[in-house]
Amino acid sequence: MNSNTIRFNKKGKLTVMQVSDTQDLKYVRRAMVNMLDRAYDMIKPDIVLFTGDNILGNHLLDARFGSKKVASGKEATLESMAAAIRHITYPLEKRKIPFAMIFGNHDDMNLVSKEEQADIFRECSMCLPMNNEDPERDAATYSIPVMSSDGKKQLFNIWMLDSAWYDKEKDKCFSEVKPSAVEWFRNESERMKNENGGKAMPSLMFLHIPLPVTMEIVEKSAEKLPETLGDEEHGWYKLKPEFGKGLVGEPPSILNDDAGLFDAVLECGGVKAIVTGHDHASSFEARYKGVDLVQTSCASFRCYGNDLRGVRIFEIDENDPENYVTYSLTYPELCGNSLEARLSYIWDADDKIPEKIGLIAGAAVGVISGIAVTAARIIKHK
Repeated sequence: MNSNTIRFNKKGKLTVMQVSDTQDLKYVRRAMVNMLDRAYDMIKPDIVLFTGDNILGNHLLDARFGSKKVASGKEATLESMAAAIRHITYPLEKRKIPFAMIFGNHDDMNLVSKEEQADIFRECSMCLPMNNEDPERDAATYSIPVMSSDGKKQLFNIWMLDSAWYDKEKDKCFSEVKPSAVEWFRNESERMKNENGGKAMPSLMFLHIPLPVTMEIVEKSAEKLPETLGDEEHGWYKLKPEFGKGLVGEPPSILNDDAGLFDAVLECGGVKAIVTGHDHASSFEARYKGVDLVQTSCASFRCYGNDLRGVRIFEIDENDPENYVTYSLTYPELCGNSLEARLSYIWDADDKIPEKIGLIAGAAVGVISGIAVTAARIIKHK
């Protein structure tokens, strides 16, 4: 696509689907692909946003099973990366649904630069071009203006900010927002405000890693809920009830430094929600100092998670862009609870090891029982 600009649809609505932490490889887990296919066909979003850890970047050369390296070098990495990315872009290409993306901490952990990786996404005709104008700014730090359904005026904005990168020389992952990105956000907010008659442009902001202010809305819990991950050492967490609702499914993993981003959001106005991924097992909606903090669980089956795996939906009306509706859809809600759907989930989800063992053991018992019955019949007939 030639421009990041999109429109409210002909009905004056905008449906945004967030897909976070798809985090897979060349040999993709089919349960995730099937779940996303169902989501696209059920919701028919106007745009899909991949919000980081789009691939399992530090394991791109792994075998189909296990973690044995089956190739090496940049060329092989590029080939595996392109195959992994196509698993999430092709379904949208086929359906002609525009999409955009940002990076997470895993995406950059390999021999391929972020710009080279961004170019793989851009090869898909439905991919918004991201930042391809300012060389001083990361490819995945940009905005998506949302125009009125007639295309005459910007009514809404979507901010996409990079929040993690891997320093290959230092062999270290940085989970930070760059000060230059915050300055860009301030400048763009002011420009949009001036063009909007002095009123801050209503918007949603997406980045991969939760902001430090997340720790203000959670507290340690003495109770371990069934969907909660954690241990005695790190503890379990829950939302403070006065801030919102949902599950804090794991100890929050937050940015080391947001470079004053949250303060800038409060000062500039307009941002209705800051939406993140990264914490696979958490899904909640909370409000802090007038800004919603929205956490979305993972879509990946190859990595840890829980039964909240799925996607998040945002709905905005061009006649009331100051407000939005959000909700999550989980795998059972998208794929149903049939035996086939449940078996597919258990077989592909990395956190379902006990259930897998049970399935294999049950199958083995079934096979042995079948052999025993057959042998008895053979003996009887003799």
